[in-house]
Amino acid sequence: MNDVRNLGILAHVDAGKTTVTERILFLTGATHKRGEVHHGTTVTDFDPQERDRGITIFAAAVSCLWAGHRLNLIDTPGHVDFSDEVERSLRVLDGAVAVFDAVAGVEPQSESVWRRADRHGVPRIAFVNKLDRVGADLDAAVGSIRDRLRVTPLVVQLPIGAEAGFTGVVDLVRMRALTWADELEIGPVPEELEQEAARRRLLLEEAVAELHPAALEEYPGISPGTMEAALRDLTRSGAGVVVLCGSAYRNRGIEPLLDAVVAYLPPPETDPSAPLAALVFKIRERLAFLRVYSGTLRKGMEVLDAGAGRTERVGRVLRVQAGRHTEVERAVAGDIVAVAGVKGVRAGTTLCDPSAPVLLEPPGAAEPVVSVAVEVRRSTDIERLAGALTRLVEEDPSLAVRADPEVGQTLLSGMGELQLEVAVERIRREHGLELTVGRPQVAHRETVVSGVSGLLYRHVKQDGGAGQFAHLVLDVVPSGDGFAFGSTVTGGRVPREYVRAVEAGCRDALASGPLGGHPVTGLRVTLTDGATHPKDSSELAFRTAGRLALGEALRASTMALLEPVVEVTVTVPDDAVGAVLGDLAARRGHVSSSLARAGEVVVTATMPLAQVFGYATRLRSRTQGRGTFTTRPAGYARVAS
Repeated sequence: MNDVRNLGILAHVDAGKTTVTERILFLTGATHKRGEVHHGTTVTDFDPQERDRGITIFAAAVSCLWAGHRLNLIDTPGHVDFSDEVERSLRVLDGAVAVFDAVAGVEPQSESVWRRADRHGVPRIAFVNKLDRVGADLDAAVGSIRDRLRVTPLVVQLPIGAEAGFTGVVDLVRMRALTWADELEIGPVPEELEQEAARRRLLLEEAVAELHPAALEEYPGISPGTMEAALRDLTRSGAGVVVLCGSAYRNRGIEPLLDAVVAYLPPPETDPSAPLAALVFKIRERLAFLRVYSGTLRKGMEVLDAGAGRTERVGRVLRVQAGRHTEVERAVAGDIVAVAGVKGVRAGTTLCDPSAPVLLEPPGAAEPVVSVAVEVRRSTDIERLAGALTRLVEEDPSLAVRADPEVGQTLLSGMGELQLEVAVERIRREHGLELTVGRPQVAHRETVVSGVSGLLYRHVKQDGGAGQFAHLVLDVVPSGDGFAFGSTVTGGRVPREYVRAVEAGCRDALASGPLGGHPVTGLRVTLTDGATHPKDSSELAFRTAGRLALGEALRASTMALLEPVVEVTVTVPDDAVGAVLGDLAARRGHVSSSLARAGEVVVTATMPLAQVFGYATRLRSRTQGRGTFTTRPAGYARVAS
């Protein structure tokens, strides 16, 4: 397993991560032709919708060999609507390459995925891509990495040439030049760059020596061997981030990136001799994609679905190459593979040895914020639609389906408008259904503005059999985000197990608020007193009382409606800034910053998610098709009255 690297490619949309992946596959011999996003010929973007739209939608796993190491690589989506795919992928990775645009630097979604990787403790190296673009600036991109991501960048390369004249890099670790014409050529540092390379090598030594004791002992004049060992330690501990650069589209910089993956990112920590434990992180086309954490998974093996408590038999074990698969006899700890034949599993399922049950922590699923009504045109297709929606939710836990009894509609909910468009199109293509789709609607929340104190609630039920009795006194106050519960009851007036039941009942009540039946958030409930009955009190009685008491308290409180808001980053030509700012204001947008660069302006604003629907068309019309924008979630805010 020391010769295995499980890594992901992370980036903002259009930073070039799929092109990086394609060049890696070509250089390692996994493919024999360079795939191009704009030609629809990539290996990892193999779904028809990905090729039609020119973006990555589904995380795709591929495997290749470099310098005697097996690289299990996952190309992840860059669009914010598919960030849950990134979250599930990060859960099973040991390392990652974060790709940044040399012109734009750190962009909103690259910052979001970086924070997700922080939460999962995934070591990263950075690759500043597109150095051949007009306006490319490695130093500015590195500055944005330092300032926006709050990390210590360790720049190990110096570009040779700029923009269209970018031809290679100086390797500051071994002080040599790497240039690309048709193929990689290694030579001495160009004479005109010797002084600058020496200066940057000293800066690298200073940064590393401050963080690593062994490097400090040799400073100045740290040897290449000590430098590489220090960079490896700093990467794996998260104390520093190695930064490389290049142009994936021009095939420049990929070989040293692969060398850095092998040198600096960690191998999986595994025990092949232990009982089997594997985590399913993705379901696609009846295949379960999983990471084996311990033990060995074999074809025909009986495994336990730890969450459901049932056994499954593994039909086939597959080495994955995006849309193609190669059958293998087994997968050992550290491997990322797909298996066929395990029915009923979902993303987050633990598969383990039936004789040694274990439940691995699943990746968290985000709450949907946008819904559309989905209906079939022919009543005879209702059951087929239900089956298609069930399969969609099994494959993507960030989607949700529910029936709206008031209007008799089926609502499909997700993270954004694009995700729902993709989901609906999948149903049309894969199931041949004719659908009508309603306008997108955002998911509101309710919150407490001012609560109540000392609310007394008595739950007494006597209908011939065993009765129910619970007596509660609650305080309800606003409390930032989420829900908090506490108890100040003393003297055993309410036993501990009943206190837990009250909390469970309160959580039940949060599902539907008094303003419009929306979920409730942003409150703290305190149980201050209560009483029990020697025969009729039970956990069920106190849970029921908790639900009804909080419902009554919310109706007595002052409540407010919340709506989801997003941070919008709009890039527009200089001459269109005024029109765009006016349109943002009309959409209740609040501008937080603007940055001028190379004939264009980048405006960052916060606005309600509902105002984003249709914004792409408006922006194109106001900028003659030259404006672009991206969004990322920014929580909830009170609806303006």
